[in-house]
Amino acid sequence: MSGGLVACAALLGGVAGLAALRVARRWTGRPASTRPGPRAASGAVVGAVVFAGLAAALGGDPVLPAFLGLAAVGLALAVVDLACLRLPDPLVGAAALVVAVGLTGAALLTGAPERLLGAVAGAALCFAGHALLALLPGSRLGFGDVKLAAVLGLPLGWLGWSPLALGLLLPHLLNGVVVLALLAAGRVRRDTPLPLGPALLTGAWLATLIP
Repeated sequence: MSGGLVACAALLGGVAGLAALRVARRWTGRPASTRPGPRAASGAVVGAVVFAGLAAALGGDPVLPAFLGLAAVGLALAVVDLACLRLPDPLVGAAALVVAVGLTGAALLTGAPERLLGAVAGAALCFAGHALLALLPGSRLGFGDVKLAAVLGLPLGWLGWSPLALGLLLPHLLNGVVVLALLAAGRVRRDTPLPLGPALLTGAWLATLIP
């Protein structure tokens, strides 16, 4: 059953990855063909891996649909941020709505409404921490990143303090590694603006997978 669930999630993720390219076109203005090609293939593969990982980590937990829904919107957010350094409010708002509805449904199904308090606390902590970072002199953290971090704090707070802590730490470690690699390769300069959204999403995904 678990293997079947992961396979189904991977298939659904592949479709979500292709759909993300099409959805992102509204904000990037770039062609987002889902015909066979490197771009479409990479979108499908990333979506399949993301969804399969979540299904393997959460199994048949009623909260799985909330995480998959958030991941679907997150794929589009990552594409847009990588293309034009934007995290559009409509997409961030959609992610917040999907995860809020999904977590509420899971709380009702499991009879554990108190876990919603952990989710709200996680969102508040992520928002406060990233807002402070954004206000520091010379910070390149945008408030789109702050809002996305708050949304990601909801599912991480639901999972508990350990995943929440990892979700706060991992994005900045991942981003630091990427920046150093790009600097070493001469691809960017110290003042080159780079997106943080994909690192936030990847860090939250990894924090969900780590036991």
